[in-house]
Amino acid sequence: MIRVLIADDQTIVRAGFAALLAAQPDIDVVAQGGNGREAVRLAEAHRPDVVLMDIRMPEMDGIDATRRILADPANAATRVLVLTTFDVDEYVYEALSAGASGFLLKDSTAEDLVSAVRVVARGDALLAPQVTGRLIREFARQRRARPRPAPALATLTARETEVLGLIAAGLSNGEIAARLVVSEHTVKTHVARVFTKLGLRDRAQAVVLAYESGLVTPGGAEE
Repeated sequence: MIRVLIADDQTIVRAGFAALLAAQPDIDVVAQGGNGREAVRLAEAHRPDVVLMDIRMPEMDGIDATRRILADPANAATRVLVLTTFDVDEYVYEALSAGASGFLLKDSTAEDLVSAVRVVARGDALLAPQVTGRLIREFARQRRARPRPAPALATLTARETEVLGLIAAGLSNGEIAARLVVSEHTVKTHVARVFTKLGLRDRAQAVVLAYESGLVTPGGAEE
């Protein structure tokens, strides 16, 4: 069972998400909160697999709540799926930087919501890579900030660096295997080593680090 915590300040939205997810045979909604502070408390109490986190909430916003939840070593297995009203929202990038595993528009279909929860729970793919990739590149353009050095990148082998770049391009393990003409098992091994060496939780963090370090530049990765 995938244990889910829903954090949203709109009661109707929370109830709707809860009813939809609870109807799935493999999903259990363990708690609901109306603000970021409650989300942090409930995450500590229930240790959910996935947190559906609204960004704009009273008392504590979803970004701070995400950062606090994921900073707790006891939540090492918890993944945060950010909910947003707009497909271009400056806070989405901040949430990904805080450790969120992906984002989902609030007006997404029921099928997309359920699928997103399952994908994030597995931790094996960034949500909607073709959309998220464009989003991250757009914020990279808007910020026009200098790359943030990531000394740990120097610990990667040439192949591992190549794999990280392809992850940032939104490619799945299978697609990376085809591109490099190796087995998918080999790719999984490379990905695991990249995550371990760089201290990454999942592919979302890998994408953010690749852009912020300058390993991948806006427009340089594939759509």
